Amino acid sequence: MINDPKAFLKIPRETPLTRDPKERVQDYQEIYIAQSEDKIQQQANRCMDCGVPFCHNGCPLGNLIPEFNEAVTEGNWEEAYLTLSKTNNFPEFTGRICPAPCEASCVLGINESPVTIEHIEKSIIEMAFDKGWVRPEPPTLRTGKKISVIGSGPAGLAAAAQLNKSGHTVTVYERNDRIGGLLRYGIPDFKLEKNVVDRRLLLMEAEGIKFKTGANVGVNVDAKELLQTSDAMILCGGSTIPRDLPIKGRSAKGIHFAMDFLEQNNKRIAGNEIKEPLLSANGKKVVVIGGGDTGADCVGTSNRHGATSVRQIELLFQPPSVRDESTPWPLWPMQLRTSSSHEEGCDRHWAILTKEFLKNEDGSVKGIKTVKVDWKDQKFTEIPGTEEIIECDLVLLAIGFTNPQLEGILSSLGVATNERNLVEDNRYQTNVEKVFVAGDMRRGQSLVVWALAEGREAAEQVDIYFKKSWRGGR
Repeated sequence: MINDPKAFLKIPRETPLTRDPKERVQDYQEIYIAQSEDKIQQQANRCMDCGVPFCHNGCPLGNLIPEFNEAVTEGNWEEAYLTLSKTNNFPEFTGRICPAPCEASCVLGINESPVTIEHIEKSIIEMAFDKGWVRPEPPTLRTGKKISVIGSGPAGLAAAAQLNKSGHTVTVYERNDRIGGLLRYGIPDFKLEKNVVDRRLLLMEAEGIKFKTGANVGVNVDAKELLQTSDAMILCGGSTIPRDLPIKGRSAKGIHFAMDFLEQNNKRIAGNEIKEPLLSANGKKVVVIGGGDTGADCVGTSNRHGATSVRQIELLFQPPSVRDESTPWPLWPMQLRTSSSHEEGCDRHWAILTKEFLKNEDGSVKGIKTVKVDWKDQKFTEIPGTEEIIECDLVLLAIGFTNPQLEGILSSLGVATNERNLVEDNRYQTNVEKVFVAGDMRRGQSLVVWALAEGREAAEQVDIYFKKSWRGGR
């Protein structure tokens, strides 16, 4: 296809079609229907090749978006893959689960619909896998430096990949039974099928990266001994402590943290034996408290379980349907977002405060007492006369995460934390010699794409640290 500089004036934005909601809630497979190669090229042709591509700034990884769009438009798919791989270790992940801040910063988005950057990215990497361009590339030389990466989520995997490219010997330690962290057990299969994760892990192993599961450093693996045998260590354990809702009735049975619900479901889908009580929404009236992506994942999973009803409530006010003037382009827009899970069936409510959990005689939850609130100057007040009782027998708390687990590796090594209980650092280096940090442990709960960027940047700081050591600290 010839690159048409005026294509954005002629071709409307078109995203991939999805499978029928009634069909897709019967399984955990990917919901999108693949677009034709011609259609993807047309969408890439909408890129304006701006003089100042703000999409670069919107993407935490700094992906070279106009460059790979041009390559796709002209049918140079291998060139597009090589361009994308310069900045992104795992486009197959971000192309599926990233909220696409790059699209929010697309210059075309000022007065038109932005380029479908996320789907083009996914299409590039899937084409690369299909054509066999994605191959193991182990380093030709090894430095002799041994690095321990703690945590196998997106930050840990990105750090491991970059350090391995530098020739260091990298071992990734994961406390769970399988590698992948949030990618493995936090994100439902209908958004990220786990064969996509496994495909990448096989490549990383072929490149020389070692993985150890069931290795909870600071608990069943001695953190100090591991540090002594490592030339550097990167902490990538995530922000895993969920935010609770400590109100009256919280002890009722049937109230669970969202991640407990999602993790168990992912393990069940993977064929794991579930020893703890089964967390199922089948035949239940479900209330999801929290209106973010994790809450939406609980909605989609509950629908697949066969919930009688699913209701999602959010403390904040309902965002406008279009970009709010408080978040002008190229900022991330404040506006209403409807996920595929919501399309499958969900009653959504905003500006609702949960006051109390109500119990049955047997101690199980039977409902929640709520009240509507009015927001002004970033504060809310209850609206008298709006109290309501919402019947439910399963409540899922999806109200975020506060900080990393302090017990274990952080306390064992004496790693300093700040007032938010996040790890303190100076250019990703902690107060403990040879120990670095990346991802949600450092910045708090955030996006997968930010975790990837953090992992890459922390790996660069480790290399700088080694160079200073080789130069005698100068």
